[in-house]
Amino acid sequence: MLDSLDLPNARNEGLILAESLLASGLTTHVVRALLANGQLVRIRRGIYALGTAWRSGHSEDRYRLFVRATVLAAEQPLLLSHHSAAAVLHGLPIIGPWPQVVHAINNDTAGGSSARFTTSHRSVVEPETVTVNGCAATSLPRTLIDVAANSTFLVGVTMMDHALRVEQERAEAERRHGTLGPPLLTKDALYAELTSVHPRNGGAQARRAIEFANPLSANPGESLSRVRMAELGFEIPDLQVRFVVKGREYWVDFFWRGVRKNGEFDGKISTPGAPFWGTVIPQKLSPLKRIARTC
Repeated sequence: MLDSLDLPNARNEGLILAESLLASGLTTHVVRALLANGQLVRIRRGIYALGTAWRSGHSEDRYRLFVRATVLAAEQPLLLSHHSAAAVLHGLPIIGPWPQVVHAINNDTAGGSSARFTTSHRSVVEPETVTVNGCAATSLPRTLIDVAANSTFLVGVTMMDHALRVEQERAEAERRHGTLGPPLLTKDALYAELTSVHPRNGGAQARRAIEFANPLSANPGESLSRVRMAELGFEIPDLQVRFVVKGREYWVDFFWRGVRKNGEFDGKISTPGAPFWGTVIPQKLSPLKRIARTC
């Protein structure tokens, strides 16, 4: 039934408003039936998504829909922050679950106050904001600092690794095409943002995450691997190291120069509703033997 209706999915990026359903000729009784049989899923009161899209999406997809639905349902404009800004506006990855609430900056409430669907944070420094598709959020540097200061070291490093890598790739693409975009995100910019924000709690952890972050980390699994290596007391390897074997070029994810060992982060295992990145496979052969064997 829904396939034949002209629903504004494209404009709302997957969200369907109750008034759109009623304007398309569906009665309240029909909407209830669609909810009962799973063709529709209620995200917030009066805001829905197609059941197939909701069930087939990963956890980050569902969290983005929930955040955007909360923005639409809010009586006052929301300034998204922390994990909500990271997920919806900046497309940052996470290892572990997304929160079950929407994070926002609101200086009219006590810091850290929580309602059923939102957690509000006070900000001494007025944050720089960006707006995409009607959602306002803290800037990328501010979001990274807020997450790193208020989450685990692993989550902070994973998001910083990703942001620094994507920013370097963007800048390189712009250089090749002779275009000029926004300034490149760098560690210096993150240090400056940390100094400006000066969080009451988590500042030392955020600084440690900046120090540890590396744009050469190619995916969240490699970030996870490096964090676990550090926690276990191992030497942190060089990343994305190039070898030339018989005139051919090969790259390895991790290389410990002192012991001439390399490691690879291999595989992506999907669990129901959420992606889970695989584990490091250390190679006990010499790097050149390992490369030759895999080719």
